[in-house]
Amino acid sequence: MTKYKSQGLSKTFKNARKGMSLAIKSEQNIRIHLFAGSFVMMLGVVCGFSILRLCMLLFAIALVVVAEMFNSAIEFSLDAVFHNKYSKLVGMAKDISAGAVMFATMIAVIIGILLFGSALFL
Repeated sequence: MTKYKSQGLSKTFKNARKGMSLAIKSEQNIRIHLFAGSFVMMLGVVCGFSILRLCMLLFAIALVVVAEMFNSAIEFSLDAVFHNKYSKLVGMAKDISAGAVMFATMIAVIIGILLFGSALFL
């Protein structure tokens, strides 16, 4: 038996909620993405998007927020392991994870342009 004993389902969900809350409280970019995502979803409802289109928007928003959460987790982990000391490899890892967020955001914007463009201009 390991020292990391099974916590039980309720404790697992409690930890996940704690992680989501921590991400929202501590990371401004996550708050920005959530605000923008909420606005886009409301706009989709106002434009009369079908359930399928709303699901596509929701998936794109989730992709960006999840990427941002992974980016934050990577940054916190590396800072903890390397005690906030500069390392070229740590910097590269952080840049790559930030690049993943940027890529996810660009894909989400393209999805938004395709969905809203076809709804507003066709």
